[in-house]
Amino acid sequence: MANPHPIPVLYPQEPFHAKNALNSGMRGALAGGIAGICASAVQNSLAKSNIGAWGVFTRTGSTVATLTVVPAVYAFAKDATANLREKDDYLNTTVGAFLGGAMLGLRSGRMPQIIGFGAGISAIMTTLDFTGGSLRGPPQDPEIDEYARKEFMRKNRRRPMMETVAELGEGRGIEPPGYEERRRARLKEKYGVDINPVSATADE
Repeated sequence: MANPHPIPVLYPQEPFHAKNALNSGMRGALAGGIAGICASAVQNSLAKSNIGAWGVFTRTGSTVATLTVVPAVYAFAKDATANLREKDDYLNTTVGAFLGGAMLGLRSGRMPQIIGFGAGISAIMTTLDFTGGSLRGPPQDPEIDEYARKEFMRKNRRRPMMETVAELGEGRGIEPPGYEERRRARLKEKYGVDINPVSATADE
C-alpha cells in the first residue's frame, strides 16, 4: 500500500561522477602560482633596497612556492579522496584542506605547526563546505516549493498533544480534550464542591 503522505526529498543526492584529480591539482597550482607571484612582487616592492625584477623569485621565491603548492595539494587531495570514497561531500574537503594547510607548516619544519596549520585550515574549509559557503546553510533545490518545504518541516517537528501531556501534565495552559471535565471531577473529589462552568453570554 502506497504511503498517503510521502516525505519530500529536500536535498536530493545526485549520482557520483569521477573527478580528474590531476587536472584539478594543475588548475589549483596555476591559480596559486599567479597569486604567489603577485604577493611576492608586493613584498619586493616594500623592500628598502633595490633588488631587481628577479627578486620575485630569488628573494621571496618561497612565497610563490608555498602559494603554488597549497591549492594544488588541496584540490588534488579533495578530488582524489572523492574518487576513493565515491562520495562528494564535506569530508573530502576535510582531507584536502588538512593536507593543503599542512603545506603551510612545512616551512617551519616542526610537527606541531604542520598539524596545527592543517587542522585550522581544515576546520575552516569544512565548516564553509558543510554550510554551503553560507551561514544560512546549504542551498535548497529551486524546484521545491518554499511553502511546502516549511510546512513539512513544521509538521515534522510537531509533537503529539498526548506526549506533551504525559511529560508535563495538564494545566498551566496545557488543556487537552476533556480537561475541564477531569478538572471538575478532581475538585469535587478533593473538596466536595461541584463547580459548574460559567456562561459568558448575556442571555444565560
